[in-house]
Amino acid sequence: MIEAWEYFLRYPDKVGNWALEHVEMVLIANAIAAVVGLVLGIFITGKGRQQLADTVLYVAGIIMTVPGIALLGVLIPILAMLGLKSWGTLPAVIALVLYGQLPIIRNTYTAIREVNPAMIQAGRGMGMSWRQILVRVKLPLAVPVIMAGLRNAIIINIGIATEAALVGAGGLGAPIFRGLRNLRPDLILVGAIAVAILALIVDGLLSLVQQGVVPKGLKAKQ
Repeated sequence: MIEAWEYFLRYPDKVGNWALEHVEMVLIANAIAAVVGLVLGIFITGKGRQQLADTVLYVAGIIMTVPGIALLGVLIPILAMLGLKSWGTLPAVIALVLYGQLPIIRNTYTAIREVNPAMIQAGRGMGMSWRQILVRVKLPLAVPVIMAGLRNAIIINIGIATEAALVGAGGLGAPIFRGLRNLRPDLILVGAIAVAILALIVDGLLSLVQQGVVPKGLKAKQ
């Protein structure tokens, strides 16, 4: 532990660069995952799409059970066959997008499906179209649960992103795997501690964001 602290003090620039790479990778991946997950989550709530919803959630759940190393190993040859860059940030971002789908889709789907039917009927009584009901009624009421899913996805991906160092994407996994190769416990601790601190900071910031986007009416009920 002391050696790890000494490394932090001696090489703050290295740790900072790893942390920036990690944050950039996670932000890009989760921005894409949020768009894809929200669209899918909203789509499968449509009438007559229960079987599709079950299938989508099942596939997203299966993806979450696949080890990160295995998923990266599958993505590399696929990207190579497609003529895309198979080493570095691209496979790492794709993997993180896939891992982020389950909490986002599941929370979006659940939140919209559990909106009080009386609120929907009130919207219809006011002459709202299905799109207006979705935008003005369902989504605002579903915001707290959807935000919890986004928050969960980001925190999960902060941890999973450490494995991206195996494909040359950098990040805070770099000191961990370098420490494992060279039998350097201090490097392993540096990476692990930095990931834990980053997760705590991001979770705190997301908590503030979540409070800010929740409609005032729902805050009063909470």
